[in-house]
Amino acid sequence: MTNIIVDGLKDVKVLVTGGAGFIGSNLCEYLLDHGAIVHCLDNFATGHKKNISSLLDHPNFTLFIGDIRNFEDCKRAVTSVDYVLHQAALGSVPRSIKDPKTTNDVNIGGFLNMITAARDEKVKRFIYAASSSTYGDSESLPKQEDIIGAPLSPYAITKYVNELYADIFHKTYGIDTIGLRYFNVFGRKQDPNGAYAAVIPKFIKQLIDHQSPVVNGDGSFSRDFTYLDNVIEMNVKSMLASNEEALNTVYNVAYGEQTTLNQLIDILKDLLSHYDDEIKNIQTIHGPERVGDIPHSLASIEKAKTLLGYSPNFDLKNGLEASVAWYWKNLK
Repeated sequence: MTNIIVDGLKDVKVLVTGGAGFIGSNLCEYLLDHGAIVHCLDNFATGHKKNISSLLDHPNFTLFIGDIRNFEDCKRAVTSVDYVLHQAALGSVPRSIKDPKTTNDVNIGGFLNMITAARDEKVKRFIYAASSSTYGDSESLPKQEDIIGAPLSPYAITKYVNELYADIFHKTYGIDTIGLRYFNVFGRKQDPNGAYAAVIPKFIKQLIDHQSPVVNGDGSFSRDFTYLDNVIEMNVKSMLASNEEALNTVYNVAYGEQTTLNQLIDILKDLLSHYDDEIKNIQTIHGPERVGDIPHSLASIEKAKTLLGYSPNFDLKNGLEASVAWYWKNLK
């Protein structure tokens, strides 16, 4: 569990949408551990009940099984809460290219339902998962919040539209919002299975199973991989920020370091070989580049440091060490 120390969560009422998902379930756990009262809304389309099984009997935890595409479900879940941490979405650029309509329905229609319900309930603040995909074809590095390009996928469009809606809802209705542009988040409970699994859990599982990891392209594409606990820190600090200047804007959520896919695999092989020496000899397979992929991604986190006091504790190596240990225990 994260070592972030944050006061001010006791008896605060929080709705986590997508609360059975990878990030959402960890947020629920952290909030409960620090005295918050947590509502969790999930339809288990991509989340898993096993992620929250240990929370179901907690006296401060309430599970609402429902879909953000259903406005009545949103209204039920948000009743009496102080803050919304909106994590529910259909992720994955390839999934959005294959099925743009469902991605749009969930990520835009569901977002609009949820922020409208939050407005009606007069919540104190609406914090939502934005995405680094919003930077699109902008080639400037590091990525700064006020410089974006044209979207490269339906998924990127939906996440940018979320930011536009949040801005309009603040200006029109006065609801305070903060958008968090996540950069390639990884960590415990992230699903390694399925066609749209993120690269780190997928690579870890493949290597544990003595399978060759498959890299799209030559492996030179780079990402700002961001450990889960840094993301939890940003969500909590966004909830509790008292500086007006820090509100109604968007932030990069990252560590601020660039790593190529080839470098990532080398680190994973080194870490996993401590558990199984044969893993260091597994070869990588290179396939075609994916449509809609951004070649390089590196975040500036100066805005988050300045306005929210963000100070990420986990760099890539520390985060991967913790993740590998978790997966080795839970996948074996």
